[in-house]
Amino acid sequence: MSHHRIAPNVDDSSDQLAAAFAALRTELELPGDYPVDAVREARDAVESLRLPDRDLKHVPFLTIDPATSTDLDQALFIDRAGEGYKVLYAIADVPSFVAPGGALDAETRHRGQTFYAPDGRIPLHPEIISENAGSLLADQDCGAFVWDFDLDANAEVVSVSVARATVRSRAKLSYKGAQQQIDDGSAPPVLQLLKEVGLKRVELERLRGGASLNMPEQEIVQATDGGGYRIVAAPSLPVEDWNAQISLMTGMAAARLMLDGKVGILRTMPAPDERSLQHFKRQTVALGKPWDGQVTYGEYLRTLDASDPKQLAILHSAGMLFRGAGYTPFDGEVPETVIQAAIGAPYAHTTAPLRRLIDRFVLVICDALCNNREIPRWVREALPSLPEIMGASDQLAGRLERAALDTVEAALVANHVGQEFDAVVISGSKPQNGNGNSNNGNGTGKGNGNGSGPSGIVQIAEPAVTARCDGELESGTKVRVRLVRAEIASREIRFELLN
Repeated sequence: MSHHRIAPNVDDSSDQLAAAFAALRTELELPGDYPVDAVREARDAVESLRLPDRDLKHVPFLTIDPATSTDLDQALFIDRAGEGYKVLYAIADVPSFVAPGGALDAETRHRGQTFYAPDGRIPLHPEIISENAGSLLADQDCGAFVWDFDLDANAEVVSVSVARATVRSRAKLSYKGAQQQIDDGSAPPVLQLLKEVGLKRVELERLRGGASLNMPEQEIVQATDGGGYRIVAAPSLPVEDWNAQISLMTGMAAARLMLDGKVGILRTMPAPDERSLQHFKRQTVALGKPWDGQVTYGEYLRTLDASDPKQLAILHSAGMLFRGAGYTPFDGEVPETVIQAAIGAPYAHTTAPLRRLIDRFVLVICDALCNNREIPRWVREALPSLPEIMGASDQLAGRLERAALDTVEAALVANHVGQEFDAVVISGSKPQNGNGNSNNGNGTGKGNGNGSGPSGIVQIAEPAVTARCDGELESGTKVRVRLVRAEIASREIRFELLN
């Protein structure tokens, strides 16, 4: 894991950063403080909460999340069951706190999801729910929707059910801590089995043609002393993938329940069109790791190593294959399009209700379908409106993430205009293989790209900054560049290629 720490100049620019972050909230019209009436409703809901009669507190659930997270949506337990496995997956019972048609319900629909800004998150629910009574914190009795899976020896789902229960998590683990326990042999059985089941679910994903981008994630982290920010860029740990496989399995099970019941809302995404696939194939040939189409693109993407400059460029260009995701509601008739192509199966958001609005509705639908109860009217009535709410919310979250990263990156290099850096071209300006321009539009938002000459996107290693660069650039190559512009307020960074 590589950490790109903030340069000393960022502390010097802290006032500019604070002003830029404040301006960003205004510019993007992000939600402000939670309305008083909605907070009052949340407090009343917590005080009057009655936990489910079904008691699963004896099950030693645990949570695995980023170390600083306190809004814990999921708790996990895995055990052997003959040649297969028993998986219990507890999801926070957010619907028990939100009265349909009330002020809290209205505000969550306005927000759509939790937004993560560098200077503080903007929660979907008031903190009394999202980080206290509704969060599956260790040693706290909580209500949850508990998904009960029976898996065979290959980790295929044999049977599934979901019902409310009272649970009590035993431990709050970080990804790093969980991975360390697995690696050094000190992991409890549930973590050992998470690896075992996770690897088998990864293989099932490969067999069904699912795909995931193994991109190093860039995360803005505030210094512990409050003195500035840094960008952490590192590939995800294996335990994150194994943990995600349990969530994916649950989302696939939720989709199947709703399709069988002919009511619900799916997360859908079309398969890449032939033109995009052919363009991507040409790029892989030009970058020296050709994809011949004999294996699925998902299987091919899993072979790529982000530490190799050319393969990093391929990963960036692969983003064009992951387009068109949306939400598909239905009630009474199954829609024509039900597949989430990157997963390779029907799928629904259902495992993050503290942080994402739509999961609250999916959980209630699945619980009702699984337990032969009538689906509440307020859920059915909301279905047609959810795609627009979530689409706008997803778009806003994406703009915030990119703009925040641009702002911190500009601060990282603000005092280094005129200096030279080693860089990798992740999106070039030169045609590849005679088949057209390789600049695939994966721009960073820095600069308008309307210069008189060619330009592309480069990534410097230290600090971890991605920005536009003027010059004839070839994807996947290592180059020497000079920083010519870095402004925090405008979030603009510009390099030029050195001949």
